[in-house]
Amino acid sequence: QVQLVESGGGLVQTGGSLRLSCAPSGRTFSSYTMGWFRQAPGKEREFVAAITGSGSSTYYADSVRGRFTIVRDNAKNTVSLQMNSLKPEDTAVYYCAAKSGSGYDIRTYTYDYWGQGTRVTVSS
Repeated sequence: QVQLVESGGGLVQTGGSLRLSCAPSGRTFSSYTMGWFRQAPGKEREFVAAITGSGSSTYYADSVRGRFTIVRDNAKNTVSLQMNSLKPEDTAVYYCAAKSGSGYDIRTYTYDYWGQGTRVTVSS
């Protein structure tokens, strides 16, 4: 059974940092594009960042570019999202997702596997 397990969420003050991790299990995800999405209360789930299978290419939403960094370690089968300079508008449940095939996509329905989410709260 394929599972994506996120960790690292929590409460942080404005300007602080958090590092989210995603540990896929059940198969090797080195050929999958891995993405992070988030969903704030009352809003639709939105794309945050993605990284291709080799790790050679990364993509970011405009709202997080320059503050967030997505990395992966295929040897350890993990993907992380380093979040710096956090703002209250970053408050959301963050989801890890895996997409088969090459390239990245910001559309949620193109991703094959999803984690349960980890909550991030940024206080003002």
